[in-house]
Amino acid sequence: MTIRTIMKAIACTRYGPPDVLQLRNIDLPSPKRNEVRIKIFATAVTASDCIVRGSKLPVWHPMGLMMGIVLGFGKPRNPILGCVLSGEIETVGKDVKKFEKGNQVFGFTVKSGIQIRFGTYAEYMCLPEDWFVTAKPINLTHEEAAAIPYGGLFAMHCLRKGDAQSGQNVLIYGASGAIGTSIVRLAKNLGAKVDAVCGTSNIEFVKSLGVDTAFDYTRDDSARDLKKYDLVFDAVGRRKSSRLKMLCKEALTPNGKYISVDDGAPKILSEDLVMLRELSEAGKIKPIIDKVFTLEQMSEAHRYTDKGHKRGNVVITVCQS
Repeated sequence: MTIRTIMKAIACTRYGPPDVLQLRNIDLPSPKRNEVRIKIFATAVTASDCIVRGSKLPVWHPMGLMMGIVLGFGKPRNPILGCVLSGEIETVGKDVKKFEKGNQVFGFTVKSGIQIRFGTYAEYMCLPEDWFVTAKPINLTHEEAAAIPYGGLFAMHCLRKGDAQSGQNVLIYGASGAIGTSIVRLAKNLGAKVDAVCGTSNIEFVKSLGVDTAFDYTRDDSARDLKKYDLVFDAVGRRKSSRLKMLCKEALTPNGKYISVDDGAPKILSEDLVMLRELSEAGKIKPIIDKVFTLEQMSEAHRYTDKGHKRGNVVITVCQS
């Protein structure tokens, strides 16, 4: 029996456009005593991946300096990007107690703003057993499961930060992407009354998610129908702005809260991932996948995501399950 020592991975050769992502054959990682090696069946291209890959911030810029310190100057210190995965435990370290070989899992590899473990753009990855990895929803394929963690975990952070409650009026700016669609679904599950802002081409799509009213940010007359909201969530941050977005900030009740994805690193909890699995298995949230690409098509997947108009998630098939 031949022992495999090489795997396929996508390396980010420098910061820049999607073409900097190159297919490579690299050494298969070996798990430490407290780690598991996961065979990755699917990952996703997230906004965070694209921001890191395309970074153009100079080192004298505060965020550029911080990114360089944490991730590397000129190119990522770890050239393999990717922060979500769905796969199978292939090997366990000697001290691992939580998992066994063959367990089907999904997870997220960023624990905080400084505890970042990119690496899911590859056939295999090693992670400590206490990282954000748990059993995959039994009713989802690996491609579907990979569409849950990024948007779902950001959404749960935002809803917790806003102390979202049943019956509240909630407005989501940028409701068609991975984070926005997740906030819609989770807020509706809480019993909130949800309105949403998106582009013209996504109005009907966002309505299909169950929002009460969908506003077109390209139409000036949309502002006249805004209510007063207990919570306004900006799911796209500074990357996208409009006149309507500025008015959304003013559409708050006296004690209302405006929460943006730009408000510092999200606080991710391990129990959030378990909750997302349970909600998925109960059919209360469903993965939304716009397009699926292969690992070899990673540059094309990034080009599509860079356009900023994806619906939900862009998923990558890695190994065959």
